[in-house]
Amino acid sequence: MQFEHLLPESFCWDCLPSEKILGTQGNAFVKKYQAGNIQLRMVRYSEGYLADHWCEKGHIVLVQAGELTVEHADGTERELSEGSVYVVGDKSLPHRLHTTAGATLFIID
Repeated sequence: MQFEHLLPESFCWDCLPSEKILGTQGNAFVKKYQAGNIQLRMVRYSEGYLADHWCEKGHIVLVQAGELTVEHADGTERELSEGSVYVVGDKSLPHRLHTTAGATLFIID
């Protein structure tokens, strides 16, 4: 992740459109903001959400509300709750998430 050539700017999350993404179960509502080569996302996962794919992209994730499980392709899992941070590098470990009660995440990738 490079923060080169980023000019100072600000924006309003509430003003951004929300995109509905279907999971294998449940859905996610995603707001995105692109700043150079950095993508910022606010994602709200519904109750019972299960991702429909294994992700190999690197992320920095802050759990703003709720609880979720990050499942890794090697069978390990990470339980995350409000205030938790999860960091994973590009192509380091395929992962997907699921949540029973729902969760809201702020993601940088």
